[in-house]
Formats: sequence, C-alpha cells, structure tokens
Amino acid sequence: MFFKSIHSRMKIVLISIFIIFIVIIARVFYIQVIDYKKLNNYASNLWSRNLPIKADRGLIYDRTGVILADNATTTSLVVIPNQIKDKKETTKKLSQILNVSYDAMYKHINKKTSIERVHPEGRRLSYDIADKIKNLKLDGVYLVKESQRVYPFDTYMSHTLGFVGIDNQGLSGIELTYDNYLTGKDGAIKYYSDAKGNKLKLSEVYEQPQDGMNITLTINNQIQASLERELSNAVTKYNPDRAIGLVMDPNSGEILAISARPNFSPSNYKNYSIEEINRNLPVWATYEPGSTFKIITLAASLEEGKVDLQKDTFYDKGSIKVENANLHCWKHGGHGKETFMQVVENSCNPGFVVLGQRLGKNVLFEYIDKFGFGKKTGVDLNGEASGIIFNLDKVGPVELATTAFGQGVSVTPIQQVTAVSAAINGGTLYKPYIVKSVNEPETNMVVKENKPTKVRQVITEETSAKVREALESVVANGSGRTSYIDGYRVGGKTGTAQKVQDGKYLSNNYILSFIGFLPADNPQVVVYIAIDNPKGTVQYGGTTVGPISKSVLKDSIKALDIPKPSGGMDKKYKYPDPKTVTVKDVTGEDVNDAKKQLQGLTVVVEGNGDKVLHQSPEGGTKLDEGKTVRLFTQ
Repeated sequence: MFFKSIHSRMKIVLISIFIIFIVIIARVFYIQVIDYKKLNNYASNLWSRNLPIKADRGLIYDRTGVILADNATTTSLVVIPNQIKDKKETTKKLSQILNVSYDAMYKHINKKTSIERVHPEGRRLSYDIADKIKNLKLDGVYLVKESQRVYPFDTYMSHTLGFVGIDNQGLSGIELTYDNYLTGKDGAIKYYSDAKGNKLKLSEVYEQPQDGMNITLTINNQIQASLERELSNAVTKYNPDRAIGLVMDPNSGEILAISARPNFSPSNYKNYSIEEINRNLPVWATYEPGSTFKIITLAASLEEGKVDLQKDTFYDKGSIKVENANLHCWKHGGHGKETFMQVVENSCNPGFVVLGQRLGKNVLFEYIDKFGFGKKTGVDLNGEASGIIFNLDKVGPVELATTAFGQGVSVTPIQQVTAVSAAINGGTLYKPYIVKSVNEPETNMVVKENKPTKVRQVITEETSAKVREALESVVANGSGRTSYIDGYRVGGKTGTAQKVQDGKYLSNNYILSFIGFLPADNPQVVVYIAIDNPKGTVQYGGTTVGPISKSVLKDSIKALDIPKPSGGMDKKYKYPDPKTVTVKDVTGEDVNDAKKQLQGLTVVVEGNGDKVLHQSPEGGTKLDEGKTVRLFTQ
C-alpha cells in the first residue's frame, strides 16, 4: 500500500514536470516564432537611436514649369545627452556659437531623453555657424539636414500660395489646402547604443526620406508678373486702401493670375498681422460691384428678349423715379435720347433700371442665381466668401431697380470674373480652379488632376455673342475707351461703386473696377482689376483702372501668343482722348515726301540717304498723335 502511494505520487510529479516542460516549450516557441517581431522591436527600441533626416516639401510650379515655391537645404542641431562627456564645456561652446544663454543651452544638453533637437536655437543654421559647430568635433553633437521653404518671387501671390511654419507644415493658402500632398515622409540614420548611450559597433541603417508631391498651378507666371507690377504701380500712384487683380481663362475656369494689396512676404509672415496674411481678397472680399454687374442684367435682358440694343431707345434725363427714390445717372442732366446700345456704352443707370423692370424681380434674380452669385464658386482656395444677395421676399421696386445696376448687392471678385466669363464664352458657367495637377516627384506621374468643370448653361451662344458685341462697343465707343488696344478686339465694362459703412454710403470713397477681355469675338483671357479708394485722382473706373487693365491685357497677348483678330470696331474719338493717326507705308519714298505723308507724327530720320529703306513702326499701325516714327536710310 505504501509503495503504491509512492508510485502514484511519482506519476503525478512526472506528469506535472512534463506539463511544465510542454508549457515552457510552447512559450519559447510563441516568443521565438509568433511574437518575435513585436519583442524584437521592443528590444531594438531600447538600444537603437535615430538621427532624423527631414524630407523636402513638394515644389509648386506655374503652368510653364516656373518654380513658385522651392526648398533650400539647411542644417539643424541635435544632441544625444548620454554621449556628451563634458556637458558644461559642450554647453559653453554651443551657447557662444549660437549666441544663446548658457542656461537655455544647458537645458537641452542635460535633458533626460535619448535624442534632443535643439529648438528653436539650433534650427536652420547658416553655413558659417554649422561649420563652426562641425569643427568642434564634440561627442554627442550632430548636425542633420533640414529643408527650409523659400519663395523665389517673395511677395508674388502671397495670399494664394500661403506659408509654412517652422516644421514646414502648411498654415495658409495652397500650402495648407494641399498640405497632405506637399508633406513628405521623413527619413533617418539609425544606429545602436548601449544603456549609457555609447555607440555600438553595429552597422548603421539609412532610411531615405520621401519628398512630398509636386503641384502644378494653372497660373501663367508672365501674366502673374504683369499683374503684380501693375498693382504695385497703382499702390505707388494712388495709395488705395486695397487693390485686387484676377485673370482667368473664360473657356475653362483656370485662374491665370491672382493677387492683391496689401500683400506680405511668406518667408517673414510673423512680421504681419493676422488680417494681412489671412485675407485672400480676390476670393474673400465682398463689396457692391457697381456697373460691372450690369453685364448680368444685360445678358438676362437679351436672353429673355426684353430689348433690342440697336432699335429700342430710351430718353435719359439724368434720373429716374422709383417709388419715393430718385435714382441718378452719373452724368448730370443725363444723356438724352439714346439706343440701348448707347445705354450700355454710357453705363446709364436709369436705362438699366428700365431693363430690370422689364425683367421683373423673379426673372432677374433667377439669372443672378444661375450666374453663381450669392454662393461660393467652389474654387480650390481657402477663405472664400459667398456674397450677399437680396432675399426675394424683401425685393421691392427700389431693390429691383438698384440691383439692376449693381447697387445693394454684395459680391466677390471671383464671382464676378466667373459670371462674366459665362456671359461671354458662349453661356457656360465653369467652376474656377487654380491647381492643375499633383505629381509624384520622381516619375512625374499624375496623382491628381483637375479639369474644367461645367456647372450649367446659363445663356445661349447667340445671346453671348450679343453681349460680347455690346461690351466691345463699350471699349471702342463708351466708358471703357482707356482699355482699347489697337489691332485687338477688346471688350469690357467699367465699375464705380460707392462704399458702405455702418449702413450708410460714404462720400468720395469708391471702389473703382474694370473687367475686360480679348479678343472680343473669341475671348481667351478675362482681366479684373479693382482699386479701393484711390487718392488724388478722378474716381471713375474707366479713368483710373482702365489703363491698368489694358497693360495686363497687352502682356497677356504676349504670354498666351494670341494672334491679331480680323474685323473689330475702331475707337471713337472723344475729348480728352488723344487723336490717333494711321501710319502710312513710306518705304521707298523720298525722305522729304515721306515726312509730308506722316503729318501729325514726330519723324526721326536715321542715316544720311535720300530714300527710306525701312520704317518703324510699319505702315498701317495706329499711333496717338505726336508719337514717333523712325525712318531708316542708307
């Protein structure tokens, strides 16, 4: 019995040992095979260290390949506290080179961490300072590559491009909106150390950083440079409160140029106020449009068959009474009897009141909605405003009348350009956009591409052709004559909008604007310029803003290689316009006879010969009276 009891206990012990042995084997198998990666990572983290290598942010290009946002390689300082043998001496030397206090540097050197980035004192060091640190050859002190965002054209389209923070994160503009694409994946140099931070003699691992995606914009840098120059000149000349410019392809919604004043330097954004850096005026600013809005009333009236511009007439006596309000024309005493084509040319408010009345509030506001006013266009830029349009229930006879000539409503520049593009391109409203594509940096493979988006057909091609003809007549014969370009068919409309403050209109404080396009028979480019409260000038859009738009339009001709169209309207002379003279072709003529044929122009003869071999400009060119023609002889 006793032996049986011993035998049973031995069996239990042996079975228990066997079970424990099996459990140990199973556990070892689990650790070595199943859970190996997890535990290996834990172990690796205890003795591996990373020296960070920052990835470059994606580049931003214009449509022709010009770089608008670039990167510069800089150096930053990192320290590994456990590897620093003489912390006091290291602190002293680094604080002297970086020109920071000993205490501030000592906090970095003595920090209880595996690796410490010296921020902000050691970020983006100059080559000179980096070399001084490198030459010290201090233990535990490392210099690592870092990328700094740079903007080659500095203030150009600053609100649109935006800016980045100290860690290259997008904070505004395209830099913010497309930050997920532009941000790359950082790399590192991995090495191994013991518990005291000493390097182990194991191979280092280099993880290459992956740069961010590149972005190509619809911007044309030649047109952008023209717009920037003209806005800067306007600020110098008129000292306005604000200046806004926008250029668009009317047949696609592509933004070709965009800018505003005041602007800022994205590389030094901390030197500006929040308002200055965050307000992208072409998409954010809202104000009464003034007479540029008459294009919408005109298009609606033509589409609905409410007017024949050549046959229908209107007598303008200088004002029109609507209920208890007298609505005035800009010309004291009025224009008298005029066709409705002349109403458009003269930008006659009473005439447009009549067009609004013919349409009625339901129809007019239906077209205002169709043209995209009162809601965001959906442009791929942050900070877009919606504008303000009367609630139809609150529109009475006076509100209908004032809306017809652009008063009492509030719109954005991007809405105006998009709507006018629809009025002149054949009637199609497009969604505006500025990013053309997102590309992989190494292969240039397209990751994301934006294409023209048709929102709706607003008016017919036939109506659009009539609108184009009327607006070409405005530039040739009416208030937009300062934007006339000889040899090119230009259409457009001026605007002079009185500003509102605290519910009251300000005196002698206007937003002057002009929206122009060319060629008038087949528009390829639309230019919008608005100058807010210019000083020391006559406050009329045609006088002040027309010449600015003309300069941008002329530069757009070169940038887009737009050929001269046939036909078109000759500019009608009105005082104080300079008279134009058509240069005669005098090549082969006797010099004295040539001078007689070029009366009204200043003639300069180059050479001593008797016969004209060449002339500049060539025959058939139109010049303002008194301009110079050069005749070249032998």
